[in-house]
Amino acid sequence: MAQGTAPAPEHTPGHASRHGRESFYIEGEGVVGSTDPGAAPPTTARANTTAARGPALAAAPTFRFSRLGPPGVRLPEATLRKVALAMTGGSVVDGTIPAGFTYLGQFVDHDLTFDATTVAFGDSVSPAALLQGRSPTLDLDSLYGAGPLDGVSADFYEADRTRLKVGRTTKIGGDRARVGFDVPRVGGPGAGRGKAAIPDRRNDENLVVAQTHAAMIRFHNRVVAGLGPATPPAERFEKARRKVVLHYQWMLRTDYLPKICDGDVVTDVFTTGRKVVDPGADPLTMPTMPVEFSVAAFRLGHAMVREAYDWNARFPDGSGSLDLLFFFSGTSGGVGNGDPTLPSNWIADWRRLYRFSQVGHDELKPPPGEFNLARRIDTRLVDPLAALPKGSFDGSVSDEATIRANLAFRNLVRARMLRLASGQQMAELMRASGVPVTTLTRAQLRDGAGGPGSAQLDSLTDAQRDAFLADTPLWFYVLREAELNDGRLTGVGARLVVETFHRAMEGSTHSIVRNPAFRPDLGEKDGRFRMADLLLVAFEGQEALLAPLGD
Repeated sequence: MAQGTAPAPEHTPGHASRHGRESFYIEGEGVVGSTDPGAAPPTTARANTTAARGPALAAAPTFRFSRLGPPGVRLPEATLRKVALAMTGGSVVDGTIPAGFTYLGQFVDHDLTFDATTVAFGDSVSPAALLQGRSPTLDLDSLYGAGPLDGVSADFYEADRTRLKVGRTTKIGGDRARVGFDVPRVGGPGAGRGKAAIPDRRNDENLVVAQTHAAMIRFHNRVVAGLGPATPPAERFEKARRKVVLHYQWMLRTDYLPKICDGDVVTDVFTTGRKVVDPGADPLTMPTMPVEFSVAAFRLGHAMVREAYDWNARFPDGSGSLDLLFFFSGTSGGVGNGDPTLPSNWIADWRRLYRFSQVGHDELKPPPGEFNLARRIDTRLVDPLAALPKGSFDGSVSDEATIRANLAFRNLVRARMLRLASGQQMAELMRASGVPVTTLTRAQLRDGAGGPGSAQLDSLTDAQRDAFLADTPLWFYVLREAELNDGRLTGVGARLVVETFHRAMEGSTHSIVRNPAFRPDLGEKDGRFRMADLLLVAFEGQEALLAPLGD
């Protein structure tokens, strides 16, 4: 159907629950966790099936989870239910971070973590091979797959085995079809029609992360074009990938991380090294993924999500609702059910998501009042995340509109299943490791910063509140730290995120950590490369490409 407007989408904002797996192969522990937070304990047969997966996962040494802290206390689900309801009562507090970084974080999450249920390189690949094909490093394997010489991943590349394939939008009304403004998609009839033909289909879970992936494809292809004839054809792909990955890591180090984390922590880790996440590890060994990062600290982005966006010239003034941004994707929405690709009137206006004035382009501003800020990182989430649709977590109709459809509850229960260390335990661990963090007081944990962005614990009984404040779930603790730090991670949360990023960069094939002399040269200013610089390269510095639908 023509999609200038749309009916209620089948899948509303529930992508975050699919970002994380429900069970984890943790080094030294085997498979840990249930298949469904909030569900009854597995039956014996189901438990045996889960246990039987251990050897297959053990055969995949390139992707392992690890545990940094001690096992935590399992708070009763009745307590977590009340906390989740307090966290999902709506958020109206804007932070200072441009909204594009919310979904850049999701793109990075998919580069770092891998869900074995996602088809990455093809339906015929075994789970063990899938795990071996992905790594917890910042090497853009979610963009490149196994490379153009791999039998399955070759489908993501043009015939020159160097450039990545691009997608084409679908004409709607006066908005013509455009090449390079959508991810490539599966064509023809069949169940897969309209799904993204990319290594990690999670990057088609919502329109913003899909547009980010499309921009990264353009960025790679622009780097290829800039290599010049002196680079032999057989070397062009690897040379381009190296340049892309190093610039991507630099952007994360100098732009993304300082926006979401205390800048002093970023500087300290990248100057003096890690103290908690694999300190002293052989830089050439494959990193593991700390569950404290994956299940708690890096779920900070859930607090940044807005319920609506000033999207582009066709959908301004908040008419780009979160529901619609999910609908116009191939995984969570309706792309492929009607139009075969993204309708042209839903192309992103990047001026509304990133500040180009910060890289010297004052002319690349959206119309007044049309810039999107992410919600402040704090303990309150927007209303839609309180009621996930069943399709977002493989639930049943009876699950919808129940607590099991609440994203905060699912996050808290998932951590409970893993017996994740509490915030207090992680603070103690960090101090013992030489990191000068201060444990939040009971009053800070109870009251937060106050105001509409602060979840209040008034619904808990005295006993429940005492237990919660003594052993505070790590995800809540990290968000409370940020709330008390004006919307940026600090203390335990910042250290977990920055050190995990540092180790992931160190362990990457191409690494700014192992190559400290690297300096970016693709931006307009040598030594500077922010996300706005990346988009300027990808879209050739042209406003007509960064905002093709105009004002």
